[in-house]
Amino acid sequence: MPPRLPPLPDDQWTDRTREALSALLPRRLRNERGAGPAIGALARHPDLAEVFLPFSTHMLFKNSLPPRLRELVTLRVARRRDCAYEWAHHLKLGREAGLTDAEIEAAGAGKAADPVESLVLAAVDELEDDSTLSDGTWGSLAEHLDEHQRMDLVFTVGTYALLAMVFNAFGVPGDHGGSIAEGSGDDH
Repeated sequence: MPPRLPPLPDDQWTDRTREALSALLPRRLRNERGAGPAIGALARHPDLAEVFLPFSTHMLFKNSLPPRLRELVTLRVARRRDCAYEWAHHLKLGREAGLTDAEIEAAGAGKAADPVESLVLAAVDELEDDSTLSDGTWGSLAEHLDEHQRMDLVFTVGTYALLAMVFNAFGVPGDHGGSIAEGSGDDH
């Protein structure tokens, strides 16, 4: 089967493609309190943090998915992976992206009223279950998301699955230090 996204031909690479850009924390947050529990844990391994944080920052702030879709994806990953920190953090970001508490809870269960959002959540489940997307799901996504958005969808699932693993393995607590079931929906 041919690749869905063939490698970018050499003659299409630009200086921008070759550059490694990073967006690290502003100076005022480069301390134990300002960085928070997740970044604070990464501060124990500066070499790793230095290369991972720019990528993670891209996925959060420069991702081509609309913020609402990005947060639905992230919340679904957090719920599936039982990651209290990721759930609590993205609960707030989801609300900022316009999600209601009911939509957030539904996303955690893999459900949405909007057909495109339902498709995206189904794609999260496929990626989590099978580490790939079926041709049917890929084709349906292509009807609603451009190439960069589909790429960012896959990378968003992978990034937040990795971060959930990191947060869970490192014991980074949610805002209330409990599980998702203890901290979902009503933490304001």
